[in-house]
Amino acid sequence: MPFATILTVVVFILAVAQLGPAIVIMLIPVVIWVYSSSGAGWGTGFLVWAIFRTTIDNFLRPRLIKRGVDLPILLVFAGVIGGRIAFGVIGLFIGPVVLAVAYTLLVEWVSEREPSADQEQ
Repeated sequence: MPFATILTVVVFILAVAQLGPAIVIMLIPVVIWVYSSSGAGWGTGFLVWAIFRTTIDNFLRPRLIKRGVDLPILLVFAGVIGGRIAFGVIGLFIGPVVLAVAYTLLVEWVSEREPSADQEQ
């Protein structure tokens, strides 16, 4: 692959930004190159592998993040994206933690019952 180093750097930056190499701009040129240099068999194999890998990455990563805590998946996504926007790369870790703590405290606070008359005395 010509310019493999540049492509690797761009894919790394996109992966750190939680976008990954699935961006069509990055995937289409590589698939075209594999088709032209290696033939239809390898090109089709690479295309199937690339689609499978990007699809599984989009489903597996949120499931693994959610596995450690019992939070809604949209809250995890909001934490990752919001943390990334607010704090940069370190926000990928800070954002979900802050939202998890806030969510847990909110759930405990809302589920707390009013003390009955017997318990007040």
